[in-house]
Amino acid sequence: MRESLQDQVNTPAFAASFRSLVENIERIIVGKTEVIELAAVCLFAQGHLLIEDVPGVGKTALARCLAHSIHSDWKRIQFTPDLLPSDITGVTWYNQRTGDFTFRPGPIFASIVLCDEVNRASPKTQSALLEVMEEHQVTEDGQPRPVPRPFMVVATQNPLDMDGTFPLPEAQLDRFLLRLGVGYPDEPAEISILRHGLDGRFDEELSPVLSAADVVRMARAARAVHVSEAVQRYVVQIIAGTRRAAELRLGVSPRGSLALMRAAQVWAAAQGRSFVTADDVHHMTVPVLSHRVRLAPDVELQGGTSTDAVIRRVLSSVDAPRDWARGR
Repeated sequence: MRESLQDQVNTPAFAASFRSLVENIERIIVGKTEVIELAAVCLFAQGHLLIEDVPGVGKTALARCLAHSIHSDWKRIQFTPDLLPSDITGVTWYNQRTGDFTFRPGPIFASIVLCDEVNRASPKTQSALLEVMEEHQVTEDGQPRPVPRPFMVVATQNPLDMDGTFPLPEAQLDRFLLRLGVGYPDEPAEISILRHGLDGRFDEELSPVLSAADVVRMARAARAVHVSEAVQRYVVQIIAGTRRAAELRLGVSPRGSLALMRAAQVWAAAQGRSFVTADDVHHMTVPVLSHRVRLAPDVELQGGTSTDAVIRRVLSSVDAPRDWARGR
C-alpha cells in the first residue's frame, strides 16, 4: 500500500536520505558538517541559498558538491559586471529560415543554478533573478515559462568591502531562504584539504545519491511535518521581536516567518520526527533571519554588532512554549 505523506515523515527514510546527502558532500567539504546540513535543509525546504564569505574558503566548492550529489540538470553562471539579464533568463530570436520567433532558454532553466559571485554583476542583472526565485518562472514577451522542479538558486558572494562588488537589494536578499558563511577550516580539516588536493580529488568525482524526484518527494513530505499552534505563535513572536528591535531599521517580513517555519519542518524531519519543536525553530532562526534585517544607521556607524548578534538577542528575549517537547 502506498504510504501517505505523514507516514513518510514518521519513518526514518527522510532522515536516512538527508544523512546520505550530507555524508556525500563531506567527502569533499571536510570539517563543515553544520554548514552542509543547513545547505541540505535549504534544498528540501525548496528555498534558495546564499553563501557569503571571503574568497578561497570553499563557497563554490560547497555549491558544486551539492549540485553533483543530485541526479538532475545544473548550470553555473559566472556573474561579472558585463553580464546581461538575457544571459541568465534567455532570449527570443528571429529564425529567418522558418520565419518564426524562437525562445532560447538561458542557464536559469535548470534544477540547481550556481550563481557564482552574484554581487559582481550590476543591479540590473541581479534583478533578473527576482521573478524566477519567487515564482519559479520567467516571463518572456508576456509568456510565463516555468523552470524545472526542483529548482534552487545557490549564490555565492564576497563581503561588500571587496573591490568591484554591488550590494544585493533587500528584495533580493529576502528571497534567499538561508544565508551561510563557510569560515576557515580548523587545522585537521585544512591538512585533509591539502591531502585531497594533492591527490586530485574534486567534486566531479562525487556520485549522485538522490534523484530530482527524490528531492521533490522529500520536500512534500517535509511540508507534512506538524507545526503546533504554540510553535507557530513562537515563530510569530520572534518575527515581531525583530520589528520592535531598536538596533534594526528593517524587521523581518511575513516571507521570513514562512521561511523559518519551512526550515524548521525540514530540520525536524531530518531528526526523524513528525513534529516541530521550539528547538528546531531556535536552531534555524539565525541563518534564516539574519540576512533579512538591516541595522539602524547609528548602530551601523558605531560598529561592534552584527545582524546575527541582534537576532540572537531577540531570540533570547522570547519565551519558548512550555509544551514544545511534545510538539503540541
